[in-house]
Amino acid sequence: MRLTTKGRYAVTAMLDLAFHSEIKPVTLTDIAARQTISLSYLEQLFARLRRANMVKGIRGPGGGYTLAGQAHDINIADIIAAVDEPLEATKCGGEANCQKEQACLTHDLWMGLSDQIRDYLKGITLAHLLEKHHVKEVAKRQDMEASQVVEVHRHTELIANLNELL
Repeated sequence: MRLTTKGRYAVTAMLDLAFHSEIKPVTLTDIAARQTISLSYLEQLFARLRRANMVKGIRGPGGGYTLAGQAHDINIADIIAAVDEPLEATKCGGEANCQKEQACLTHDLWMGLSDQIRDYLKGITLAHLLEKHHVKEVAKRQDMEASQVVEVHRHTELIANLNELL
C-alpha cells in the first residue's frame, strides 16, 4: 500500500485546521503557508472534504474553514476516504480479480493487511493527534516560520511599492 500525496496532504491539512480553528476560522492560504502545500491543491482537497461534511466554510471577512464536527469524531481513515484515496494493499483494489479475473495466491494476505491498516487509521482521531506534545510543538514552530515568511513578503511588497513611487 502506498499513501499518495493526496491522502497525506489531506490528513496534514485537517490536523492543521483542527489545531488552529479552535479560536477562529482558518484560511487555506494560512494552511498552505504553514504546511508548504499548494493553495490550488488545498482548494481541491477541501472541496472534497466539504462534500464529505468534514469541514465547513465560513464566508466574509474573518472567514475560512472550521471542522464540521468535533475533532474526536473525525478519524484518519475517513479523511483519507473523503479525498478518494484507497486504503488497499492489493493490486486489484479488493476486487479479487488479480490474476486472470480471479483471486491471486496472496490475495487474502493483502486483504488482511488492508483491513489492519484501515482499522488502525479508524482508531486514530484528530483529537488523539492533537493531544500529542510533539504535534503541538511542530504546530507552534510552523506558526513562527509562516509568520516570518509573511513578514518577508510584506517587506518585499513595501519595497516594491516604494520603488514604484520613486
